[in-house]
Amino acid sequence: MTSFLEFGLSKKVQEAIDQMGYEEPSPIQTICIPLVVEGKDVIGQAQTGTGKTAAFGIPLVERAGTGRHVQSIILLPTRELAIQVAGELRKIAKFKRVRTLPIYGGQSIGHQIRALEQGVQIVIGTPGRVLDHLRRGTLKLDKVQTVVLDEADEMLDMGFIEDIESILQATPAERQTLLFSATIPSEVRRLATRYMRQPEHVQMAKNEMTVPLIDQVFYKVLDRTKLESICRIIDSEDVTLGIIFCRTKRGVDELAEALIARGYLADGLHGDLSQAQRDRVMKRFRQGEIELLVATDVAARGIDVGNVTHVVNYDMPQDTESYVHRIGRTGRAGKRGLAITLVTPREFKLLKQVQRETKASIEGREVPSLEDVAERQAEIWRERLQATVQEGGLGHYKAILGKLVDELDPIDLAAAAIKLASAGELEAESADTYDFGETGGAPGMVRFFVNIGRSARMSPGDLVRAISEESGIPTNAVGKIDIFDKFTFVEVAEESAPFVFEALRQARINGTRVNLEPARPRGPAPRR
Repeated sequence: MTSFLEFGLSKKVQEAIDQMGYEEPSPIQTICIPLVVEGKDVIGQAQTGTGKTAAFGIPLVERAGTGRHVQSIILLPTRELAIQVAGELRKIAKFKRVRTLPIYGGQSIGHQIRALEQGVQIVIGTPGRVLDHLRRGTLKLDKVQTVVLDEADEMLDMGFIEDIESILQATPAERQTLLFSATIPSEVRRLATRYMRQPEHVQMAKNEMTVPLIDQVFYKVLDRTKLESICRIIDSEDVTLGIIFCRTKRGVDELAEALIARGYLADGLHGDLSQAQRDRVMKRFRQGEIELLVATDVAARGIDVGNVTHVVNYDMPQDTESYVHRIGRTGRAGKRGLAITLVTPREFKLLKQVQRETKASIEGREVPSLEDVAERQAEIWRERLQATVQEGGLGHYKAILGKLVDELDPIDLAAAAIKLASAGELEAESADTYDFGETGGAPGMVRFFVNIGRSARMSPGDLVRAISEESGIPTNAVGKIDIFDKFTFVEVAEESAPFVFEALRQARINGTRVNLEPARPRGPAPRR
C-alpha cells in the first residue's frame, strides 16, 4: 500500500495520522493493520524501528468503542516502553474520544487507580503493575477484546512468564491476541501455542540487495547537535545536487527552513504539497537552483535526476529496504555517488542491522570539527580566487581599488574583499555540546555513575560490551571500572562520553534498565 487512505480508516484516525506526518504505511503496517481490524490473532516478528507500534495501535484506536471499560491491554517489559507506546497511541487517538493510560511501577498507584475509575479504553502496562491492579480489583479485564504482548522475547527473558499467564487468564477466552517479538525463541512459541487461536505469522523479509557504485559512510551524531553536524558535513563535501531524507513531513519542513535560514540553497518536498508546487520544486532542483532537496520517502519516489552526487539519511530509514531505495537515488548511469547516514546513539543497532542485511561496508567517519570545516572552506575560496585571476577580465575591479592600493596593504584589501563576498561564512561558530563538569575522572576521561552492579550479575566485560554495542565506541575508549554491589563507576574518553551518555540512558544490561549519569567528584571511597 502507498497510503493509509487505502485502509479505509475513520476520518478522525486518518486526521491524526496525517498530523503525525506519516505518508505511507511501513511493510509491517501494510500487512498487520487489515489482519488486526478483521479480528485475527497475529504473531509479528519485527525489529525496533519497523513501525510495529502503529501496526497494532492504529487498529486498536480505530476499533475502540465509547464504553468506559478496558477494551484493549498492551503488555511491555519496561516503564520506558510503556510511556513511549502510550504517547504514540495518544497521538493516534487525538481526535477520537479514546482514553489511554500507562500503568507501571515507580508511579503513584493511587493516581493510576483514580484514572482507571474515570474510564479507560486502552491500558498500556508492565506485567508486575498490571497484576498488582488485578489483585486489588482496580483493573478489570473481563470485557477486553484484544491483548497485545509487545517485545515478548524481552518480557520472557526478564522472567515475566508467570505474570503474563496470570493476566491472560483474567481475560475472556474469545479475545484477540497479538504478539510482537524481534525473535521467536521456544518460550515465545510455547506461549503462542497455548494462548493464541490460529495466529497469522508476519515476518519482515530481509532484503540483501545493495548498490555497488555507491560509497556508503555514516557519522555518529548527538540528538542535540544533529543540525549542526549535518551543516558541517555538507560544508566539508563537494555537493552538487543532494537529497536529504527525513522520516516525516514535519521533519522535512523544519530541516528545510533551518537550512535556508543558514544560507543553503534548499527546499522541501513532501505529500502535502500540490502537484504544481512539487513540479516547481523539482524544476528548480533539476536546474541546479536548489542544491539540497529535503524529502520524505514517498515524495522522493519517482525522482529520476541523473546527477545527484549525495544522498543523506538525516533520519535513519525504518527498514533495510527503505535504506536501499533511498541511497539508490545517487550513483545513477554508472556514476559514483556518496550515501551519508547520520546515526544517533539510539539508532546504532539499526545501522548494524542494515549492514548485516545488505552485507554492505559502511565506513564510519568523525563529524568534521569547526577547524576542519574552516580549512575546507578556505581551500574552496583559494581555488575560486586562483581560477578568477586566471580567467582575467579584472580591469573594472582594479579601477574600483584606485588609490586604496597606495593607502592600504594589498593583503588586507584582499582579505576584506573575501570577507564581504563570503558574508562571514569562513568565521567559526561555537557548537552546542555536553559539559559534564568535574566528574572525578582521570585526565581526558569522564566518570559516570551506573545504577547497577554485582547484584545484577554484571561483570566489567559485560559493561564494556554494552557500552561499545549501544554507543558504537571502541572498547579501548572505556577506562577504569569500579563495580560495587548496587552500582558502578566507569570512566570513558571525553570525546566518546556524549555518545555513551545518550545511548545508555535507554539501554538494558542483563535484563536491568540502566540509569547512567555524570559522577560527582570523588569523595571517600564507599565500602565494596
